[in-house]
Amino acid sequence: MAKVQYFGTGRRKKSIARVRLLPGDGKFTINNRDIDNYFGLETLKVIARQPLVLTDTLSKFDIMVNVHGGGYTGQAGAIRHGISRALLKVDDNLRPALKKAGYLTRDPRMKERKKYGLKGARRAPQFSKR
Repeated sequence: MAKVQYFGTGRRKKSIARVRLLPGDGKFTINNRDIDNYFGLETLKVIARQPLVLTDTLSKFDIMVNVHGGGYTGQAGAIRHGISRALLKVDDNLRPALKKAGYLTRDPRMKERKKYGLKGARRAPQFSKR
């Protein structure tokens, strides 16, 4: 008998997270490591768990995540987005709460490109009078 699985893909900046929700007791695994070992900062763990806390499903599912690209903050945001999308497949009645909290919206902010004649996206060379 096959187990029921729910999938969701989340993105933030350069990070892409593929999330699987399995019925279980709340085990959270990121890239085959426990969430406590993967994220050093407590705020990143909180961000990743936000959709589960909002919908009271923290202890109902085991979460398995494969995430790559970007930094830790972007990865935490991508995981949050992926979990939110997967929860919609579990129960579509969760949509209003997740939408109101802003977890279903893909954050469009990206790194601005460097322009020629400048040292960064907007940083100009140092000015010297002589």
